[in-house]
Amino acid sequence: MQKFLQDFSIPAVFAGFITFLIGISVSAVLVIQAAQILGASAEQITSWFWALGLGIGLSGLILSWKFKYPVATSWSTAGLALIIATGSGYSLYEAIGAFLVCGAVTAVLGFLGIFEKVLSYIPQSLTSAMLAGVLLKFGITLFASLQNDWGFILSLLAVYIFSKRLSPRYSIVITVIAGLILCPLFMDFHTPAIQWHLAAPVWMTPDFTWSALFGLALPLFVINMASQYLPGLAMIKSYGYEPHVNQLIGWTGTIQAILAPFGCYTVNIAAISAAVSLDDQVHPDSSKRYIAGMSCGFFYILMGLFAATLTSLLMSFPHIFIVALAGIALFGTISHNIALAFHNVGDREAALMTFLFSASGVQFFGIGSAFWGLLFGFAVSAVLKFRAR
Repeated sequence: MQKFLQDFSIPAVFAGFITFLIGISVSAVLVIQAAQILGASAEQITSWFWALGLGIGLSGLILSWKFKYPVATSWSTAGLALIIATGSGYSLYEAIGAFLVCGAVTAVLGFLGIFEKVLSYIPQSLTSAMLAGVLLKFGITLFASLQNDWGFILSLLAVYIFSKRLSPRYSIVITVIAGLILCPLFMDFHTPAIQWHLAAPVWMTPDFTWSALFGLALPLFVINMASQYLPGLAMIKSYGYEPHVNQLIGWTGTIQAILAPFGCYTVNIAAISAAVSLDDQVHPDSSKRYIAGMSCGFFYILMGLFAATLTSLLMSFPHIFIVALAGIALFGTISHNIALAFHNVGDREAALMTFLFSASGVQFFGIGSAFWGLLFGFAVSAVLKFRAR
């Protein structure tokens, strides 16, 4: 405790808050959308936020304290996109079972230190193509909404583009604030009265099915590893720290598995938002920046405890507000994964087929297109490389 008090600084706390704010700024509405597609009630959606807040918050706070470098944890926006795209084919309880299995597999592979070996067999171009295909419809839906809500959409896009030019790091946060201001101007919307009260967790008994295992748990695991853990660990390394890879992956997976029956669909190492807590603006002394990671975890815990308030506030916004912000928030992820998917000339054919297959939304045997797209692309890649040899 004495060391914590000596290292404590206001800039570090503020950096942790900004990391938290970026992490939830838009994707919080995706949590609601994903839970609703699975058939969750308002009380169950609140439980999702409760479990995510406590799981992410406790893991980030404790791991930052233990290892003395910022460990910013988060939920997976790409994982939410997968659930939204494929979730209609599963019941809520099948999805909960898939979340539990995904967390358990992550924990086992993390503690055993073999997750990198597993991913090494799947070309990054194919995982990126799968993710880009799943996310594509969010971008398309945003621009399709211009047909009926062109004023709101164009205004929000203008804010995003200018903020991206002037302040890239905070462009999403600025866009969210602008959306809140613009919403009453273009729609019949009034800010609801906020009532503060603690959230109550709801137990959702997991239902384990083969279709959810292959169609949701496995793609979610691959997406988490490819889009969260690998870039997140690389981000920590880029600032001169040596991350405890096995422990970070193992413990976040364990917490996900424990809290999955309450709606915790994932707990990951943060990637892009983590940079705020790692930068030298937090503290000139890199050994004292762990306070930012602890601060971020603390704010996630607060979010979880008051999840009912957050849920009621977010659900009061018009549907187009959620659609627009979700689409804009995923611009970076979509473009990044498209670039990675088609960067390697030798893999472009397989990546293209993975991308199109994953974007199709088709299902076979109750298993969504993300799994079949990745499987088909892997087979195409293997055939083409065999022919080349």
